[in-house]
Amino acid sequence: MTQPPDFDVSPGGAAIALPTATIARKSPSQLFWERFSQDKAALAGGIVIILLIFIAFFGGPIAEKITGHPQNQTYSQMTDAYGVPLGPNGTFWFGADSSGRDLFVLTMYGARTSLFVGIVASGIALLIGLVFGLVAGFFGGLSDTVLSRFGDVLLAVPQILIAVGVVAACSTTKSGCLGGLLQPGITVVIAVIVLFSWSYIARIVRGYTLSLREKEFVESARAAGASNFRILWQEILPNLLGPLIVYATLLIPTNILFEAALSYLGLGVPATQASWGSILSQVSSSGLYNVAWWLMLFPGAFLILTTLAFNLLGDGLRDAFDVRSER
Repeated sequence: MTQPPDFDVSPGGAAIALPTATIARKSPSQLFWERFSQDKAALAGGIVIILLIFIAFFGGPIAEKITGHPQNQTYSQMTDAYGVPLGPNGTFWFGADSSGRDLFVLTMYGARTSLFVGIVASGIALLIGLVFGLVAGFFGGLSDTVLSRFGDVLLAVPQILIAVGVVAACSTTKSGCLGGLLQPGITVVIAVIVLFSWSYIARIVRGYTLSLREKEFVESARAAGASNFRILWQEILPNLLGPLIVYATLLIPTNILFEAALSYLGLGVPATQASWGSILSQVSSSGLYNVAWWLMLFPGAFLILTTLAFNLLGDGLRDAFDVRSER
């Protein structure tokens, strides 16, 4: 934006143009990136997440190719005479699990399972919570009462106990639950995580929607004859994208840990499908706490790193979207 030139009067009476002042305008995306790029911890978290996603897609096959050890291949030389797995060496970088499989390969494949469950379950929970929260917050009345109380019930129940019961019930038979709709394994795990995750998002979206529906731009759209759907789609939803992105980055690691907890209890993904939680469960089921420290160290370190990276990224995004925060 260029201001009109200022003028001064010289001693001779002639007008002299002074230098003009230029004010640079920045788009919202430029302002966001300027604020986000100053947060080194959030940038580091984002880089780690990108590396983890790369590992999830390509880490397993690359690990198999480098080591020459297929995922579920057992190696008798990696267990002693008592069946205790051996630790890291030049060929087995992370050691072996209780079955004699290469733990490095299993950990790389475990990234795929854990991230897939966390991202897919969080995405479905976000979609359900967004719809329910928008309807409850915008329309109010009976719909708000019914949806809010239903969400409160889910928030009040002991999640891990109910999850263990549901997963165990659906895993006892090959037909699964709900007439075969939920099959044993990863499908049941995702369904249980979604069941207990969407209510948090719905409550957050409802609160934001209650505030936004009273804003002047919504009233202007309503006065111009816009339909409720158009107001929700064009006026309210764009203002929810920032908070939703932030809460998504915080929900994903929570759901990854939820899957790890179920797998640790032996109710997660099948044993033939590696995940960080199922690897950790071997330590519990086999009792190898003191002699096989690597079974806890490597998958546990990846779990901690993933959770920390998503939380750092979420904090950075929250600060970047919040115009009231100062650097």
